[in-house]
Amino acid sequence: MRVSGTDSRTFLQGLITNDIEKLSDGLLYAALLTPQGKFLFDFFLLSAAENGILLDVNADAAPALLQRLKLYRLRAQVELSRTDIKVTCGLVNQPFGALTDPRHPHLGWRHYGESAAPPIDEIDWIHRRITRCIPESGIELIPEKTFILEMGFERLNGVDFHKGCFVGQEVTARMKHKTKLRKQLKKVVVEGHAPIGTDIVENGRRVGTLFSQARGLGLAHLRMDRIRDGELLAGDSVIHLTADQ
Repeated sequence: MRVSGTDSRTFLQGLITNDIEKLSDGLLYAALLTPQGKFLFDFFLLSAAENGILLDVNADAAPALLQRLKLYRLRAQVELSRTDIKVTCGLVNQPFGALTDPRHPHLGWRHYGESAAPPIDEIDWIHRRITRCIPESGIELIPEKTFILEMGFERLNGVDFHKGCFVGQEVTARMKHKTKLRKQLKKVVVEGHAPIGTDIVENGRRVGTLFSQARGLGLAHLRMDRIRDGELLAGDSVIHLTADQ
């Protein structure tokens, strides 16, 4: 998507979780929240020609994001439109103009152009996400339910607490200054397999939810203050916390 017009930067700066001025450093990762501080959309931003800004968002979420931005536009001198720009992702042989994924170097690069970059080897992106505890929109990041700090957004360079106000900023800032978040996204070892969204229980008490899984690892949203020394179960699967928690 393209955001253009004389007010494009100030328009986005008052909405998104990150600082639009960081675009000069490369690709920017950010989210749009509800006024109550809950996740709606996550996306990448990059500078475009004629002072425009491109938003790289999951295709399934694009229509709803465009509609939401139009609601916020009001009298701002901003134009919003879809583009035909192609996105290619990879790990090696980074093409000219490609930008490093700002969430984590483990996720490689993203290339933007009128045509797709040359084909690359098949990559198990789910496993790469899990090994670095990186949530995915529509899976771990659930619209109007998820709080981004519980999903590690600060670690993923997706939120800036010095930029000033943004939608949902007050709730997010309060969570930031808590002594410790009770709920957190964690990498776990999974013995077996359970559907995404399966409850994790300990001694019959719910302590979290199991999400993405690959090669014996998974991502779980856990209520850390409820976990004791009992066995963690997700359906018929056994869940173990990893040593790097």
